[in-house]
Amino acid sequence: MRFSSRMRCAELARIIGVLLLAAALGACSAIKLAYNNLPELSYWWLDGYLDFDGTQTPKVRDELAQLLAWHRQNELPRVAALLQEAQTLAAGEVTPAQACAMADQIRERLLAVTDRAEQAGTELALSLTDAQLQQLERKYAKNNATYRKEWLDRTPAQVQEKRYDQFLDRTEDFYGRLTTEQRDLLKQQVAQSVFNPQLADAERRKRQQEALALLRGFSANKPSPAEARAALHAYIQRIADPPPGPWRDQQQALLQEGCRNTAAMHNGTSASQREQAVRRLQAYQNDLRQLMASR
Repeated sequence: MRFSSRMRCAELARIIGVLLLAAALGACSAIKLAYNNLPELSYWWLDGYLDFDGTQTPKVRDELAQLLAWHRQNELPRVAALLQEAQTLAAGEVTPAQACAMADQIRERLLAVTDRAEQAGTELALSLTDAQLQQLERKYAKNNATYRKEWLDRTPAQVQEKRYDQFLDRTEDFYGRLTTEQRDLLKQQVAQSVFNPQLADAERRKRQQEALALLRGFSANKPSPAEARAALHAYIQRIADPPPGPWRDQQQALLQEGCRNTAAMHNGTSASQREQAVRRLQAYQNDLRQLMASR
């Protein structure tokens, strides 16, 4: 199954954990090539945010290589097990609760990567210069401008059309071409969605400012590694589990909506579409097994 509700993380968590990049690469058709090249791809992605200096570069490259080695040994078997479970579910009908349970397991695996990267991320955070923090702030501004162009400057109808096109591509990549009735269902789901791009933009900007304040505090106050790691851990936990408020409500509503929509769409597929979904999951699992064997 493909979940229409995806876990979001603010920029600093991406930077120190390479979490979302790993997740995105793990879902593409060229999974083996992407996975094996993840340290190099991740390095250049991170460098775009921080512009590493000559001292940081070898350290970051080494930490990324170690993270991949750890992930290959410890996490790939767990992800493969999830794919096996998903194959069993995809063969029949599913409930929203089952979809949410699978999403929770995926979230646990993503958080495991963040936890593993925390120490290295702390060391990197403590080494950042004022110039690098200025580069990070510029990158945030560029990302925010892109988000505004893609989401905030569109009319509600255009936002719905964009989201429908995205979900249609993902769903048909998984099940094959949808019928007219299935497309109508997808359009209805998008039209009734609680997705709020303005709220998401406000939250991302808030987390960006928190990240900059945290990192500038590290630079100015020179905390111990233990103190810095605790502060960084608390920041990441607030992203993973937001405190009570509008953003937490939005995240919970989107998760429940995604589980309901996933179940409804899957249960409306034909036997041949479900067979295709199972084959796609089997192909992913086979790729992972080959990656595990190539340690």
